[in-house]
Amino acid sequence: MCGRYYVDDETSREIEKIVRKLDQRLKIEHGQDIHPSESAVILTKECKEVAARQMQWGFPGFQGKGLLINARAEAILDKKTFRDSVLHRRCVIPAHHFYEWSKNKEKYTFQSPKQDATLFMAGSYQIYNGQNRFVILTTQANASVAPVHERMPLLLERQELEDWIMEDAAVEFILAKKPILLNRTAEYEQLKLFS
Repeated sequence: MCGRYYVDDETSREIEKIVRKLDQRLKIEHGQDIHPSESAVILTKECKEVAARQMQWGFPGFQGKGLLINARAEAILDKKTFRDSVLHRRCVIPAHHFYEWSKNKEKYTFQSPKQDATLFMAGSYQIYNGQNRFVILTTQANASVAPVHERMPLLLERQELEDWIMEDAAVEFILAKKPILLNRTAEYEQLKLFS
C-alpha cells in the first residue's frame, strides 16, 4: 500500500523535462508530502503526448464511503472499479520518495538508490462528478520493502513512462513487472544497549 508520498524541487524539474508543454496554471508542490484526497500533479496522455495534469488522489469508496487510494496491479483487470481506467486512462505519479509504516507504527522512507532520482509510480484515473481522480497501483513488496509492508507501489523505469501512458499493448507486461530495489531509512533509529 502507499498512503503518502513526497514531491520536491527535483521532482518538479523532472516533470518539466518530461512534459513538452507545461501548463503554467499547474500548481506543482515543492517540498511537500502528498496525502490521500489532496490534489497533485500527475503525468497522463493528452493529444498523443505526455502531459501534466492536476488531479485528486483517491476514488470515492463504495456508496461514497471512504476513499480508494490504491489498486492491486495483479487483480486490477478483474475489478470493475478499476478495469476501465487501467485500460483507457493510465497515469504516472512522480515522487521523490514514499512512506510506509510497519505493524509497530514505525515510519519508513523509500527512495531510489540513485542520488536525487525521481520515482515513477504507475496509476490510473477516473472521472467522478466532473473531477479527475487517480489511484496508485501496488504490487507485492520486493526485498527492500517486504520487511516493513507486504505491498508497495508499482514502480516504472524512466524509459517505461510513455509505454505505460500511451501503449495499450504494454499494460499486461508492466502490471506483472517487479519494481527496482529501493533505499530504506527509518524515521528514527532506536538505540539498543548490549551488555
